[in-house]
Formats: sequence, structure tokens, C-alpha cells
Amino acid sequence: MKDHYGRDTAALREKRLWLLDMDGTIYNEETLFEGTLDFLEAIRDRGGRYVFITNNSSKSVVDYVTKVNRLGIPAGKEDFFTSVQATLLWLKKNFPGAKVYCQGTRSLVAELKAAGIDVTEAVEKVDVVLVGFDMEMTSQKLRNTCEILSTQNPAYIATNPDWVYPVSFGFVPDCGSICTMLKNATGKWPLFIGKPEPTMVLAVREKYGCTAEETVVVGDRLYTDIAAGNNAGSASICVLSGEATLTDIENGSVKPTYTLQNVREICRILRGED
Repeated sequence: MKDHYGRDTAALREKRLWLLDMDGTIYNEETLFEGTLDFLEAIRDRGGRYVFITNNSSKSVVDYVTKVNRLGIPAGKEDFFTSVQATLLWLKKNFPGAKVYCQGTRSLVAELKAAGIDVTEAVEKVDVVLVGFDMEMTSQKLRNTCEILSTQNPAYIATNPDWVYPVSFGFVPDCGSICTMLKNATGKWPLFIGKPEPTMVLAVREKYGCTAEETVVVGDRLYTDIAAGNNAGSASICVLSGEATLTDIENGSVKPTYTLQNVREICRILRGED
């Protein structure tokens, strides 16, 4: 079987590690895409492993496990690596013991605290400002973040650069858009930790002892999912079930290794169906 641009996809049957985006790739909010369960089963049948790598920092790993299990997907905590986990690695390496102000959901704050991060609600003497995809955003949180960035000189990081998040009716602003709003107010721009940085891909590859050639990244966003796979030296598959369109692929600078309509098509490839 060939992909949309006529590239032979036979090499995908040899991949051992499948790193899968979630929103827009395997589901949309509470709706599991057709063919997702068959696709995951086909990976397991070929002796492969799937790990979900997501930039969405609004939910903890425990929240994600609960959600995908509810949707019928067999997975545990070891099957996830999120932008929050990548952020924790960055904080512990670069700012151990730092006082962190987090503009994010209660779930994100709880995950930071559980990992031993000193999260503060005060706006004085802050070492690091962290912004996530905040679906519980308030004017007070925005004011606090702007005050800290404007009156102090903290390190400024964000979990992910995604502009929008897919929902049932279209999209809502994601972390990248929130950071644009903050830049308009403060002139400050963060260091983004999640995809397209290769951190998440490299960490999972190392954990499971897989090479770049044995790994493939699947996602619906060129500037995060596909770029992360490319930056890590692994193959990438862009599915057209979420944000990216054929026009985006043809006009953009980030090119996936393969372009397929959805995970159902990938399943057919793994099972050798024409």
C-alpha cells in the first residue's frame, strides 16, 4: 500500500515502537475514531509497543489512563509520556528546588506537587513561571502571570506550543495561543518544552531500548507531532483526522515521512490489506 503521495509504506510493518499523539489522532474529545482499537491491536499482534505522547498538559497521566480505559483502550501509566513529564525533567535538571508559579489546571499543579516541585500561588520571589494548557483559566491567573513577568526576571517556560485544541465543534485556544496573549501584555515569550522538541521521543526510545529506525511518530500536527519525530531522527506519519490538511503539508516546511487519512489506513498497512 502507498501513502497519499505514492510512497511505499511497507517499512511501517517493521516498526517496533509507535509513539502516538492523542487528540485529533486517535480520538476527538470523547469520540474514539473508527479503527483506533483495531490499529492498536495490529501493533500488538506484530510484537510492537505503543506509547501515547501528548502535549496536552491539562490532564495528569492518571487522568489520561482513566479516559482511554473508559474509551476501551488497554493502557496503564507506563504507556504515556506527556509534556508535563518532559517539563518535570527540565525543571529538575535546570532549576532544582525552584519556586514555580504555574498558570495551569488543578491537575497540572497537583502533578507538579506530587513530583516534589515547589509550586506557589504567591507572586513574590518566583524563580520560574510555567504556563500550561489552562482550561480553568481566570482573569486573576492572567493578572498574576503578567505581574510576575513584568516586575521580576524569572525563567519562563511553557508545556507546549500548540495553537489550538480540537473539540467537537472545531477548535479552542491551546497553550501557544495563551502565550501569545501573555506576550502581547508583557513582551515576554517562553521556552516551550514539549513537541516539537525531541525530548519526549528520545526519552521513550531510551526507556524501551529502541533505535530511531525502529520508531515511528504518528500525529495530526505538523509543527509539533511531525516535527518532533523528524527532530528525533525517526519516521513520522501525519494523519488527516485532526489539524493538518494536505494544503498545510504541501505549503509548509515540515514534511512527514508518510501521509495517511487516519489510523484505520495504518491498520490496513500493518495487516497487509490492500
